[in-house]
Amino acid sequence: MSETLRIDKWLWHARFFKSRTLAAKFVQSGKVRVNGSAISKAHVALKSEDVLTFPLGPHIRLIRVIAMGERRGPAPEARTLYEDLDPPQPKPKKPKDPIVAERDPGTGRPTKRERRKMDQWLEDAQ
Repeated sequence: MSETLRIDKWLWHARFFKSRTLAAKFVQSGKVRVNGSAISKAHVALKSEDVLTFPLGPHIRLIRVIAMGERRGPAPEARTLYEDLDPPQPKPKKPKDPIVAERDPGTGRPTKRERRKMDQWLEDAQ
């Protein structure tokens, strides 16, 4: 196993991005920091114990590189490549939707059931 790996390839191996191209574009956008220094080149070599800082979704990820990895394996294998120094906080629970009160029969627009009853009543009246 090599001691260094391109940052775009490592981000792809660690399953932060679905493709290496997406990882490279993200790095080139300048949003990634390695050991506190902003980088904008996808060919920057990562080594063990480097600390990455980058926004991903609503969170800022703080990741310590533990291993380089030889392939893009399953998620449990990918999690062994890094240590999450600042795990994302759980999403706050949304309050439940208020219960809509039942309306009194005959008020407002008729329901499908009420329309069928009216249609039946009108047919019987003829």
